[in-house]
Amino acid sequence: MKMCVSSVCGRVWKVVALALAGLLLSGCATSFPPAPASAADSEYNYVIGPGDNVNIVVWRNPELSMSVPVRPDGKITTPLVEDLPAMGKDATTLARDIEKELAKFIRDPVVTVIVTGFVGPYSEQIRVVGEAAQPRILPYNQKMTLLDVMIAVGGMTEFADGNNATILRTAEGNKQYSVRIKDLVKRGDVSANVEMRPGDVLIIPQSWF
Repeated sequence: MKMCVSSVCGRVWKVVALALAGLLLSGCATSFPPAPASAADSEYNYVIGPGDNVNIVVWRNPELSMSVPVRPDGKITTPLVEDLPAMGKDATTLARDIEKELAKFIRDPVVTVIVTGFVGPYSEQIRVVGEAAQPRILPYNQKMTLLDVMIAVGGMTEFADGNNATILRTAEGNKQYSVRIKDLVKRGDVSANVEMRPGDVLIIPQSWF
């Protein structure tokens, strides 16, 4: 599946803008439904994004085997194959595409692709905005939880209203859910831990008290 980097970036910035708008409106308690404890898709398959590294192994052709980065435009370049789109594809699909290109030059190529340095496409990254100690973008991992995200961003600031935080779920048409980060991180209430989904935006508002 070929994806347009510019259009994906546009959608991502739109989502982040919505998230920041939510921060401005979060001075009082949220009325969003609680986030479901289970959210991960059992059929989830990692797809390649800019910044990933792909190790390409061409059977019986070591001179064509190498590790290459996925460029910011989502493409890769290897010997005999120039500007091949990689973003949005899984490793198997990319391997078959490389085989098709190499078949123009060598007989019956057999290619294996191994992804390393996982970053993922923009549309599947987790974004944390607001009163996180280190607001940042995280690559999505299968079964990633809210607690995993909070550890990665170093917890909350002293001004955070953790129990008034929300998740903006782009995979469900920007539906918003409430989460209890303070109960989870400060009080060790594991019942407040929930699974994340690709593309989630975690919004941590500032406390007004």
